Amino acid sequence: MVKTGTERTIVIAGAGIAGLAAALCFARRGFHVRVFEQANELQAVGAGIQLSPNATRILAGLGVLERFASNAVQPQAIVLRESRRLGEIGRVRLGDFAERRWGAPYLAIHRADLHAALAQAAHATPGIELNLGAEALEVETLRDHVRLILKTGGREQTVNARLVVGADGVWSQLRSGVAGAARSHFTGLIAWRATVPVDPDQADGTVPLHDDCVSAILDSEFHIVAYPLRGGSLFNLVAVTRGRELGQGWSEAASVEGLQKALARADRRLLQLVSQAAPWTRWPLHCVDPAGRWTEGGAVALIGDAAHAMTPFAAQGAAMAIEDAAMLAHLVNRSDDIPTALALYEKLRRPRVTRVARRGALNRFVWHAGGPVAACRNAALSFMSPERLAAGFDWLYGFDVEDGE
Repeated sequence: MVKTGTERTIVIAGAGIAGLAAALCFARRGFHVRVFEQANELQAVGAGIQLSPNATRILAGLGVLERFASNAVQPQAIVLRESRRLGEIGRVRLGDFAERRWGAPYLAIHRADLHAALAQAAHATPGIELNLGAEALEVETLRDHVRLILKTGGREQTVNARLVVGADGVWSQLRSGVAGAARSHFTGLIAWRATVPVDPDQADGTVPLHDDCVSAILDSEFHIVAYPLRGGSLFNLVAVTRGRELGQGWSEAASVEGLQKALARADRRLLQLVSQAAPWTRWPLHCVDPAGRWTEGGAVALIGDAAHAMTPFAAQGAAMAIEDAAMLAHLVNRSDDIPTALALYEKLRRPRVTRVARRGALNRFVWHAGGPVAACRNAALSFMSPERLAAGFDWLYGFDVEDGE
């Protein structure tokens, strides 16, 4: 039975992965959830996304995993390769090994398929109300509730709630209302993306994309991550290079020349792949320092990129948003004191998110290493078994939100 009074109403700004996951997490605990999305239609930005076991465990509990499982791929390994000859330098076992070790599958999926599954689950869940074309402006704190001010169709409206959740992304509007929140900043990196249809009859060995693996190709000037999507019929390619700031926005069409320049010293087969994969889009990588504040009294809680946007080097952006949603709903549900629950949310989540962000920074250094550092990296990885490499992910992939207290 869903209670609809203000004391059990949660308002969420943003209907991306973070916002829809939060809506489902709160609704399954009996809250009435109102989601407001600025866009006039629900659509996912981007192509592929990796979902590690710490995320798929939560999605399974929400009944979302079963909605997209048929469109997902379960990679058998993460394979690290150097760029000059594309030789393998390290391998982390996934597939059934990952599911046994960490209790949930490691999956690769098209972002649109994940987003559609979340939206379908939200539409099918009593107590969740989705509202499109509504821009969140600011939050007012009143004596016994909070009020979100929105702009809809050129007119302002207000909605009352017990709590407002800011899931409005790296350029969050609601973050400006949180005292001490960090600002987004450009990292100096540009991400390029494209997808490549796979023809099994033309496996010419250009690059090992026919493998059922996540491949990470490393170089001092760039890295490229490639993995299968939609049953292996499509490969997702993401390249990261240094570049200038493009402004606030997710992507723009891009000439492949800039990427080819970064790959100038790479194996010719990789250059051939990049040329064949056109069209490419690119987007600037912005981050939000996780040390900033994520909550404001008992009024606002930021989750996902709005709180702590990170680079993709640990492939954990979506997973951290999903973890945030689960933890926040768990803590708010069990407490009548919202300010205390929000303070505990920050206390419990910050060390975890900070550790993940640091792992991403380490990966950036290691993946983009050159010269003697790269040689040492390759030598060290060659002496580590896949099982030993997997053990280094136990803290990350084996994490359970409700055990994280």
